[in-house]
Amino acid sequence: MSSIVRRDTLRSQLADALRDEILAGRLAPGQNITVKQLAEQYGVSATPVREALVDLAGQGLLDVEEHRGYAVHSFTADDFRTMVQARAVVFEGIFRSSCQGIPHAATPAAVAAMRRRGEEAERAAKAGDLDVLVHYDLRFWREIGRLAGNPYLSEFLHGIRVRCWVFAVPLLRDRPDLTSVFWQSQGALVDAIEQRDTAAAESIIRTHNEHSLALIERLTTAAEAGDDYAGTAPDADPGFPG
Repeated sequence: MSSIVRRDTLRSQLADALRDEILAGRLAPGQNITVKQLAEQYGVSATPVREALVDLAGQGLLDVEEHRGYAVHSFTADDFRTMVQARAVVFEGIFRSSCQGIPHAATPAAVAAMRRRGEEAERAAKAGDLDVLVHYDLRFWREIGRLAGNPYLSEFLHGIRVRCWVFAVPLLRDRPDLTSVFWQSQGALVDAIEQRDTAAAESIIRTHNEHSLALIERLTTAAEAGDDYAGTAPDADPGFPG
């Protein structure tokens, strides 16, 4: 039994490490990876590596290539749009799932955790640290997703957000000023949740999704035109793409 536990733990650790590499862009879209290559790199046997790769393929981050191993999945702007639409539908259901709108899972401790994650994400944006920003943004929205009180919905939302970031990170990696595209309403969203103001929370998330879509349009258009530093539209509040 203990050997199975150790193997499962190693499998999870490898999956987490590889997911971080994909999120950071160090494993680039379309890049091929093999069990042998990773087993040698991490100094482990092939079995937990193979299991970790299967897990990541199941999460949509890797594609299985016959006789060639795996390749990092290449997401498109259309993928991003449909993922944002999917999470919008789920969040709408979360905030309307109880008679009071905001679920009872929004305890003082949960609200405090959300606020801390949002503040850390804002500090990372000001420091220009994209990797730390992604880390805390994912943790912030994971706390929000837990309001559903349903681990399957929470994991679904987290997986969508990871995939959104995989697409967005290359568009943001060399930007000189992350604050110009940073979504600045985490605090307002946490306030609405704390006050159980369902209408305000829904409005803030809806605006965030709209601005994320608009920002991705500008970033992808700029990338295609060779303009790496296109800013946000002058009449739009910043909306981070994750």
